[in-house]
Formats: sequence, C-alpha cells, structure tokens
Amino acid sequence: MSEKFNLDMIEKTFTSYKKGQIFDGVVVLRREDGVIFNIGGKNDAFISKEDFEDYDQVKIGDRFGVVITNQKNEEGLIEASKSLADALKVANQNAQSLRLGSKFTFVPTRVENGLVSKMGDYSILVPFEEVSENYVKNFQKFVGTQLEAVVTEIDKENKSIIASVKLLQQQLRVAIEKNFWNSIFINKIVKGKVERIMPYGAFVSVDGFDCFLHISNIGYEKLEKVEDALKVGEEKQFKVVSLDRENKKVELSLKALLEDPKTSRIKQLNVGDVYQAEVVKLLRFGAIVKVENGATGLLHISNCTENKTKNIYELVKVGDKVEVELLSKDEEEQKVSFKLKTLID
Repeated sequence: MSEKFNLDMIEKTFTSYKKGQIFDGVVVLRREDGVIFNIGGKNDAFISKEDFEDYDQVKIGDRFGVVITNQKNEEGLIEASKSLADALKVANQNAQSLRLGSKFTFVPTRVENGLVSKMGDYSILVPFEEVSENYVKNFQKFVGTQLEAVVTEIDKENKSIIASVKLLQQQLRVAIEKNFWNSIFINKIVKGKVERIMPYGAFVSVDGFDCFLHISNIGYEKLEKVEDALKVGEEKQFKVVSLDRENKKVELSLKALLEDPKTSRIKQLNVGDVYQAEVVKLLRFGAIVKVENGATGLLHISNCTENKTKNIYELVKVGDKVEVELLSKDEEEQKVSFKLKTLID
C-alpha cells in the first residue's frame, strides 16, 4: 500500500523552525534574487542566489539539504542555506572517517574545560592539560585560531571527539630531534635563528633545535655585550664546533666562518718588500716587530747582524722604528719572518 502525502502531518511535525536545524526539500520557485524552497509544512524557505556556487544551474524540482539560518525575513520566509548544509555534510563525513591517532585541524569556538569546537554534528574537546607542552596562562587566545590535533578518544554513538594538541607537538618534536641528530656533524655549516640572548652567549634555533653560541665564538674582537653583535630574531650561518649527542648539546661558532684578522693582515704582505715597522717586544733570540698594517712577525737576531756575539737588546729596543724586509710568511700557521734593513732615527 502506497503512502499518501499528508500536509497536516507535516505541519504538525514542523510547527517551529529553529536556527541550525537541517531539512531536505525541493526548489518550488526560482527568482532573480534566489529560490523559494519547500521544506515541508506551510512555511517555505528562501535561499539567496549568493548561497549557490552556480545559480544559473539551479532549477525548479532540485532537491537538496539546507540549514535554517533565520526564522523569518521581511517577507515572512524562513531563511536557509544550502552551502552550510553541504559544509556540514562534508564535516560529518570527515568526523566519521577519524580514528584513534588521526590528525585533523579545527578552530576552537570557546573555552569550557578546555578548547571546544564542532566538526559537523560532532563535538570536539581538547582538555586544558592537552593544549600545549608549555605552560598556558590564557587559553582564550586560541579561540578563533586554526590548530592541529590528534584524536585520543572518539565516541561515534554520542558524536564526541577528545583530542590532544600537546601529543602532536611531542610527536613533532621527537621527529625533528631525530632528523636533527641524524644530519648534524662537527664543521657542518648550518643556518640558525637567534632566539635568546644571555650575558655569556646566545641560544640559536637550528631546524627547531636549541644550540649554544658562546660569546667567545661570536668574533675575533672582544665583546662587552652579546647585544653589540647579535639581535634576537636575526638569521645567520654558523659552524658546528662541538657535539654532545648523549646530553643533546651543540655548540656553534660565528668566528669560525670569519677570516682571522691576523691572517688577513699577513695576506697583504709580499715576500721581498720592505716595510716600516716598530719593535714591540724583545725575545732572547730576536724581536717581534709590527708593520704598518698591523701584522707582526719575528725579527731573528741572525737576520739583524752577522756578529753572532751580539744580543738583540744591543741592536734594538722596544719602541724603535725600523725598516724590515719580508723574508717569508706562512698564512696557515700565521708565521712571518723579517730581516732588519735599517734603524730609523
């Protein structure tokens, strides 16, 4: 026996329409500004043309689901939305596909025993203790922001999901650390971001891992304050100079990537050239002299006089101005040898 459409029964079933209710229905009239949509009962709904992806394709007789968005408009029609119903359908499908351990994104809408949200008909709760690995003073700041979490409990009968952001952070941190330690080695050049400045150095983030830069490894010039050379947030290249895998410590150096000023000054000198210099130190076997560009080298007594019985202090004293010839240089060992040409009055 076929069932007969009974309008009275429909009207009794839907005597009131509430915002958020979902109904299936049919397009009964197409207008320039939207469609009249019958959802059963004596009150029709209105769906604006802007609610459709392609309004030109909509026609009388089309059937689909809608969500009530307003009980009445100025025409006395219930306002409804097809796009919201479509989104809700997709959200429900997404929620139903989740399993324990599944990752998903959500936007918290309020704070109540944790961060609360919805995915279709499913309620989502991230308890306070599962929001972050770090201490959180103000949970309200997460409301309205997109977060990623992992499912820890799911009740499909009651359509509820318990999730954890912290667990996902922990998993990500472990993965980052594993990748970091698999790829790091001494003398490796890495890119890092200065995160925190301390009186004795700075902590630098390299691929999400905290490494340490001692103040003595920032440059060749002595620093009074780390802030004179570094700023929080700036990115630089560093060289790995020390590793302690057991205690998970990495030490970096900026200085190791810079040329030693002493080496640079030696490079500027040419063997055979004559330079003006100053005696800066006397040794048992000679003297240390400094040329005009700041490079220092050894003036051996054997390169000062042919008289082997003379001592260096008989020939020069600290502060004397002399002319010297560059005999040899070793940039790698930072060694320079001079020969005395003349003593300048």
